Amino acid sequence: MAFISTPGPEAGDATAAMYVSAEESYGYLPNMYRIFGHRPEVMEKWGALLASIRGHMSLRRYELVTLAAARELKSSYCMLAHGSVLLREGFSDTQLADTATDGAHAPLDEAEREMMRFAAKVVRDATSITKEDVGKLKAQGFSDAEIFDITSAAAVRCFFSKTLDALGAEPDAAYRDRLSPALVKALAVGRPVEGSFQTATATP
Repeated sequence: MAFISTPGPEAGDATAAMYVSAEESYGYLPNMYRIFGHRPEVMEKWGALLASIRGHMSLRRYELVTLAAARELKSSYCMLAHGSVLLREGFSDTQLADTATDGAHAPLDEAEREMMRFAAKVVRDATSITKEDVGKLKAQGFSDAEIFDITSAAAVRCFFSKTLDALGAEPDAAYRDRLSPALVKALAVGRPVEGSFQTATATP
């Protein structure tokens, strides 16, 4: 359950329209849209911002950068969502699990690995990035404009992932239904999927 109320479509025309559009796209109303039900205009602007960034990147590059950022943010929701895109793009369960955990057998070339390392560092501590870090990307053939794209894709993920996690949005149960248990375990690096059993732990 979210930590705040999630309004129904009666909240207003904009909220109702957002919910209808989401249900048409996903086949159900994702929890992330419910969270934004209070401010549907923010979700609309978020989509426009993402489109402006994605428009300059290949789908694979954008998804790998986002996966690296989501992993650093411990965002189960974004890991599951963007991992699912990579599955549709041809990754096997094993390949995706290796990619999600920075495994040696991930189907990535060195340029992609460097890109994901950089994206993670943007999220972890952008002030620690040096000219040498950027130089490593340039050595892999990335242009200045492409480095901007990588950086902005990683940075904006902080807004969305942190908003969902701070307000208690659980990853949709649909991910558990559609993905193998092993893959859900690999991708759910933070909050558990909706409806998952949670073992209570004693507070010290």
